[in-house]
Amino acid sequence: MSELILDNIDNNYVSVIPAAEHSTAAVEESHEHLKYTVETENLAVSFFGREAISDINIKYRSNTITAIIGPSGCGKSTFLRALNFMHDLTPGAIVSGTIKIHGKDISEYDMTDVRRRVGMVFQKPNPFPTMSIYENVVAGLTLHKRHKKSHLDETVEKSLMLAGLWEETKDRLKVSAMALSGGQQQRLCIARTLAINPEIILFDEPTSALDPMSTAKIEETLHILKKDYTIVIVTHNMQQASRVSDYTSFFFLGKLIEHSKTRTIFTSPKQKLTEEYVIGKFG
Repeated sequence: MSELILDNIDNNYVSVIPAAEHSTAAVEESHEHLKYTVETENLAVSFFGREAISDINIKYRSNTITAIIGPSGCGKSTFLRALNFMHDLTPGAIVSGTIKIHGKDISEYDMTDVRRRVGMVFQKPNPFPTMSIYENVVAGLTLHKRHKKSHLDETVEKSLMLAGLWEETKDRLKVSAMALSGGQQQRLCIARTLAINPEIILFDEPTSALDPMSTAKIEETLHILKKDYTIVIVTHNMQQASRVSDYTSFFFLGKLIEHSKTRTIFTSPKQKLTEEYVIGKFG
């Protein structure tokens, strides 16, 4: 008797394992979890009884960028916020199913710990207006704990460098964050997220309000961050998804229609609905 194993990343049956080798398969399966930073099983979110997303089963590999695409209102941002426990703060929201971080159910983590592990960058830059550039970067560190000035200085420099903003701000760290341009403010928000040392970074249309030059800098930053983080980005820009991501998830009407390598999604998708969306028949 044999067992067929499905690779959820590429949606392909990849191996046949004889029953006699089940013990070996179990060990391999446990190691397989190490490849995935985030997993969801039958994830659903509803608001006041109205379902926004349902039956989302997906796995995101470590050190990759995954783009989430789909028309407006299809559940992309709802899914993204579920990964960061954000719906717990929304009246009328009910989340069911399973979310795992490194194979451990998200409910087993302290909410504060989840928000440290899973950073979030929003569509509109949201630096703290009464704080300087320096204070914005370390805001998450200084909220509950005291840190040595040397540690804060090191964190500010490292985070701004990773966000591609150090050279532009190193001589004016005490200046208000609001003095920065929109693109610089967004990179500052990325630096603020990096300062708390997350493992996963979620981006909700981070460049939709930015000019092409600022967008290019953010995309360059994403490629640099991929070496150390797992990145999931919601985008309406098909060109951006194809440029920056390793994998792409296509959502429609609250359902995950297809998830595969980005090259596959844009050149030979398995679902007709995916093909029609990426070539612009609707959306």
